[in-house]
This record gives sequence, structure tokens and C-alpha cells, in this order.
Amino acid sequence: MPKINQDQVRRLEEEYDPEMQMRPMTAPAVQIVGGHLFILSCFHYYTAGFGLLREATHRGIHLAFVLGLIFLVYGFRKKSGKSSFLAIGGIPAHDWLLAITAGVTCMYVPYVFNELAFRVGDPLPIDVFFGSLMIFFTLEATRRSMGIALPLIAIGFILYALFGRYAPGVLVHPGASWKGLVNHLYLTSQGIYGIAVGVVATYVFHFVLFGVIANRVGAGQFFIDLASCIAGRYAGGPAKVSVFSSALFGMISGSSIANTVTTGALTIPAMKKTGYKPHFAAAVEATSSTGGQITPPIMGAAAFIMVEFLEMPYRTILLAAAVPAAMHYLGIFTMVHLEAKRLNLRGLRQDEMPRFFNVIRNGWAALIPLTLLIAIIASGRTPYMAAFWGITACIVVGFINPHNRLTIPDLFECFKMGAKYALAVGASAASVGIIVGVVSLTGMGFKVSFMVTNSSRQLAETFVAFAPFNMIALPETTLFFTLIFTAVACILLGAGIPTTATYIVLVSIAAPALGILGVAPIVAHFFVFYYGVLADITPPVALAAYAGAGIAGANPFKAGNTAFRLASAKAMVPFVFVYSPAMLIVTDGFTWQQFILTVAGCSIGIIFLGAALTGYFITNMGRIERTVTAIAALLLVAPGIQSGLIGLTMMVPIIISQIVKKRSKALPGKAAAES
Repeated sequence: MPKINQDQVRRLEEEYDPEMQMRPMTAPAVQIVGGHLFILSCFHYYTAGFGLLREATHRGIHLAFVLGLIFLVYGFRKKSGKSSFLAIGGIPAHDWLLAITAGVTCMYVPYVFNELAFRVGDPLPIDVFFGSLMIFFTLEATRRSMGIALPLIAIGFILYALFGRYAPGVLVHPGASWKGLVNHLYLTSQGIYGIAVGVVATYVFHFVLFGVIANRVGAGQFFIDLASCIAGRYAGGPAKVSVFSSALFGMISGSSIANTVTTGALTIPAMKKTGYKPHFAAAVEATSSTGGQITPPIMGAAAFIMVEFLEMPYRTILLAAAVPAAMHYLGIFTMVHLEAKRLNLRGLRQDEMPRFFNVIRNGWAALIPLTLLIAIIASGRTPYMAAFWGITACIVVGFINPHNRLTIPDLFECFKMGAKYALAVGASAASVGIIVGVVSLTGMGFKVSFMVTNSSRQLAETFVAFAPFNMIALPETTLFFTLIFTAVACILLGAGIPTTATYIVLVSIAAPALGILGVAPIVAHFFVFYYGVLADITPPVALAAYAGAGIAGANPFKAGNTAFRLASAKAMVPFVFVYSPAMLIVTDGFTWQQFILTVAGCSIGIIFLGAALTGYFITNMGRIERTVTAIAALLLVAPGIQSGLIGLTMMVPIIISQIVKKRSKALPGKAAAES
């Protein structure tokens, strides 16, 4: 495999990732913005190692830098020409003013924090003034950095809070005044300065920075080369390299698009060269890369927010995520392998692969920071402390490792890039704070939960009434339809907003419905999280698949559809761990017997489902064989010994048929050779 070209990766990110489409700047704006990005990263690095500030102060400083910098690095429009206004370094004067005002507004709450205890609930006019500005700056910064979808959703929630008396049915509420709404969203920890911003400022930023520096000191290249050595020689080798390298690279990067363009720039051309169709190559890379957000030890911002919501140690979340992530990659690997067999594709030649001992000798040092980070998390220390020592180890290794030497200018650039990656996440967290604040103010979560469970029960009663011999139980059917409604909501909402925002919104609104039906909190949170991630490869807005399609020169919609098919395991696994929580290991009532039965049945079912979707198992499959195999796969994936045995029984004649067909194809060739 060739080496990662960081300049090419950056160009691809700027082209396909809306969050990285920043305006061009000249001096002195380049120096001013670059300096503030560097200071922001230094602030988070220092506080992670030497102690966080008071909550309001820490979050206020974080937001002041994030919102202020967004008005400098993102234009009013994504693609706008030269501004006709007075500009400094390519940035219009009014954006400089907005940046400064946003920073002051963010610091107002920390400044008056000691006095707020005497007037929360009855804010002063100046409090309402600054709070109104804060809401505007939050929505506009999110629009500039992430697009219009999330701000529109937040505005919809604000309107619901103000005019709730006109809402239909159970959604009705007395309605809040603007003064009361601003008080709740700005002066309390239930709104903009709430848990979402707190997690980004305390955890997420540090791990984003770690991922950037770890990739710079050679971890990303090491993972790709190692994957090439392990899987490259086998049938369809480049696609298997894509799966393995994306899984490994996902350990240091929680961004689907960043993973896609970094590893895809190398693996997609190699897949096309060996015979995979462009849309399939793009889909393989995109689907593998979305696994980064569910792969320990760095799973993206949503995992850290889950820590705060559930009040569980991060290592518990990582342990729960391990097996479902493995199921995701098993599904992709199965279909990649069967597609290669169906098309009779070759692996990489010896001269196309790096030598294993050279890879280990040149790249082992890049594993030191990741190993240290995992060890500190496993010891029970805080995630930000683990990130601090991980970043420190990256810097030390980078300065002493001759194969990926890190210089002072490189370190400065890494700190700048880490802050750039975190800007859009910070703005979206503040906007999500508005949504969560409205939900807590109006009690909307319980109202929506009642609507969902009530609708599911009514639909379940209809199915149960028509089921013969009482084969379907009402509680299980109600839960099934509630899961379907929740999954669809996650995918639809995720089409317009990022995974983290989707997760927070749906956990606040839909997860209580699962709790009413007896689903454990960690299981409900993981269910919402998984379907939020799935939106990255679900058309019509499948950003990771579209990035892969751009590299492959493929039809984006076709790549998205193929990516969704490849991710079928990820779509099924959440249903498995809802009905059999033992898969998550950390749930109450865990037994090894239930765990082994669940994982074994799910693994075999995923392999069979891959065969049904590919149309190839031992040899090519007919339509009836594919249908029976798909049904058997679903029965095997469904937790339970009885359903698994039925599925295995259904597969016996299919396997026999496949063996006979394979031998019958081989006999003519053998006879011809003997003659």
C-alpha cells in the first residue's frame, strides 16, 4: 500500500465534509485565527492534565473560543465570493465584530455566576439581553459550520416552548414566556451550558486532538500497513484491507468522513484495480469507516455523552461496545469475501504489500500512545486524564521516533487542526443544549414516549388479534414496534444532523419509551446510538458513502444503497441486544451461557445473511436458496435456542444443495482435464 498523503486527505475532507469547508484567509487573519486555535487546544490539553476549572467557567471559555472562531473561519455562505464589505485578512469586519461579541456573551454567565443563585428564575433585563444574543449566536454558528438542519430543529423546539398551548393532544403545555425560556436555556445547566457542551469541553476535544496527533506520528499508516500484511494476500485483498484498516484507524478517530477519506484514498483505488465495481469499493470503505464511531477505545462524541447520561465509567461503555462492533465488521467482511469469491477476484501480490517485519520495526512506536491511553482508561482514571497522557506520549514519541519525526511547526499545526475538527462539534452541542432544555422545560420527552408506546400497543393489539393460536405475545410485539419507530426516527433525524446531535435528541425524547417497556437504560442508549450512526450511510443523505463515491468516481446514491446493504449487521445487532442484553456484557443478569448463545447465533446468522444478500455461499445461489437463507439468518440472529435450531435446520438442505452444485460444476472441468 502507498503512504498516506496528508495534503490529499485534507483536500478530500474540505470537499466532502461540510464541517471542514472553511473560508480562505490571508494575513493577518491567518496568524490571528491560527493563534487562537492553538490557544484553544493548549487550554484543553493543560486543564486535562492539571485540573478542570469551575464548570461554568470551563464551559464558558470553551464556548467563547468555539463560537468566536466559527464566525471567523466559516463564511455567511459556504461558497461566497469576495466580500464587498471592509475586510481584514479576507474576513469581513462584521464577522470580526460577531466573533468578539459572541466571546463576550459566552463569558457573561461565568462572570456573574456567583450572583446567579439570587436571581435564577427572575433574570434581570441584562440577563435576558445576553441570553437572547447567546441563542442567536449559537444557532447562527451551527448553521455556518454544520448547515441549516439542526438550527431549524432547534427553532422548532423554541417555538414549541413558547406556543405550547396551541399544540395538539398530549403535547399541549401552558407555554413559556421569552424571559422564562431564556432563563432556562442560558442561566441554568439544563440548556446551552448543559451536559452536551460539558462533555465536548471535558472529553471530546481531548480525544479529537489525540487522534490528530496520533495519526501524524504514524499510527494511521501503521494500521493500514498492518492490515495489508494480515489480509491483503487473500481473495479481494484490498477490500479486506479496507475493513481491517478502517476498524483499526477507527480506534483513534471517531469521524466517519475523516476515516473514509484517510483510508479510502489508498484502499478504494486498490479495490477498483483488483476488479471491484466503483460503487461497491466506495460502499465498503464508507461502511467500514462508520464503524469507527462504535469501535473502542475512541467512539466519537456520543459515547462520552452516554457516560454522563448513564453515570457509568467510560471503560464500562467500551466493554459494552466491543461485541456489537465486532458483529458490524463481521458482516462487512463476510460480504466482501463472498463478493470476491463470486467475482473470482485476486488478492494483493507480494510486491504490492509491505513486509510485515518492516512494518513492525518502523511503526511499533506509534502504538505506545494508544496502548498507554487504553491502559489508563482500564485502570479507572478519567477519560480526559487518559487523553492527556495519550497526547503527551504522542508528542514524546513524535520527537524521538526517526521514522515519523514530529517538529515544532508540525505540533503547532496538529494543535490547530485538532481545534478545527472540534469547532462544529462544539456548536452542535450548544444547539442540542437548546433542544434538551426545551424538552426538560416542557416535559416533552414523557409526552412523546406516551404517544410512541400507545401507538405501538394499538398496532400490536391488531397483530395479536389476527395471529393464530396466540403465537404472538402482546408485550413483545409492543416492544418490537416501539423499536421500529425509534429506529426510523433515528435514521430520518440522522439524515439532517450529526450522530451526536441525533443521539442526544432521540435519547431525550424516544429512549424513555423504551424504558417504560422495561428496556435497561444502557441498552436503550446503545440502540439509539447505533441507529444514529447508521444514518451516515443511509440515503438520501449518506455523507460517508458520498465521500467514498467521490474518491471512487461512482454514483453516490448507488454507493449509499450498497453501503446500507453492507451495514445490514449493524441494523440487526441493536435488536439482538435489546432482546438479549447479555451481548453488552455489562447488563444486569449477565450469564456466560446466554452471552455465548447470543453471540454464536448472531455470528452465524450474520454470515448467512451476507450470503443471501450477496447471492453466493459455496457457489452461486438461486432465488429460492437466497430467500430461505435470509429467513434462516433472521431466525439465527433472533436470540433463543428454539429459533436458532429452526434456522440451522432450514440451512441444512441449502448447504447440501450448494455442495452438490459446486461438485457438479467441478466435474466437467475435471473430466476434460483427464481426457
